[in-house]
Amino acid sequence: MRRAFLNRVDRMIREEEDTVFFTVDIGMWTIRDILSVYPERAMNVGIYEDGMFGIAAGLAAGGMVPTIFGIQPYLIERTLEQIKLDFAYQRLGVNVVGTGAAVDYPKYGYSHYCAEDAGILKMIPEAELITPGTAKEFLRLYDQAYRDGRPSFFRVSDHPNKNHDIEVEFGKASIVQKGAKATVIAVSVLLDDVLEACEEEDVTVLYYTTLAPFDRDTLREVCGNGKMLVCEPHFSGVLDYDILQAMEGRNVQIRHVGFPREIFRNYGSYEDKLRHYHVNQEKIREELQQLLE
Repeated sequence: MRRAFLNRVDRMIREEEDTVFFTVDIGMWTIRDILSVYPERAMNVGIYEDGMFGIAAGLAAGGMVPTIFGIQPYLIERTLEQIKLDFAYQRLGVNVVGTGAAVDYPKYGYSHYCAEDAGILKMIPEAELITPGTAKEFLRLYDQAYRDGRPSFFRVSDHPNKNHDIEVEFGKASIVQKGAKATVIAVSVLLDDVLEACEEEDVTVLYYTTLAPFDRDTLREVCGNGKMLVCEPHFSGVLDYDILQAMEGRNVQIRHVGFPREIFRNYGSYEDKLRHYHVNQEKIREELQQLLE
């Protein structure tokens, strides 16, 4: 997913003169050519995320289209004040592409974890949160949103879906499977596990790659009985507010698969983390069976 993004940036800088790109000591080898050929519009600013947001805001105010690339905890948590004041308050457009979401960088420890990013960004009015599950989905969503004049945050992963590649649309949920007994919401890189767990079940599977704005209409349309299992690769419960708004006036029963809201102090591989925190296919099956019973 990262390589697809950086290749897209290379083409964007070469072909679109009103675009600029900033990175913070990540991905330079892939885009070394544009960094040297277009130094006035593509640059590595070093470990300076908060300042980079301020610079990008100034360029956006002058009519440029900035894209920022970095590691998710530093792009979101370190720069929250700049996101709030420089972009949301000023109504300026920027594209922020963050890698290392949740526990994608397990060997570096808690400083590189960011399971809270989705919850933080969902609380910023008018910010867009886009969570593709594959490289193809990223490119489609990026092309649909990168010039819309809003703060757009793309959450990319080094662990994409391998078995399913959906023709996604910005701001819309995709109905991947139809059923009658419950609705399972699959977010981003959890689609493979959700579909495997639901293969023989009479349930609807809704696939979300845009979390803000959240597609409430499709959820309300397909979820007739109010039974839902929400599978999200960040802190559990982030989507509950939107779900309850979508289902206003109806009885709702929600179960969750996602990361618990706690400090992650254990170590191990990415797979070890998912297993330890029960963000996997086994847990999806268990929660779904309890919901259906």
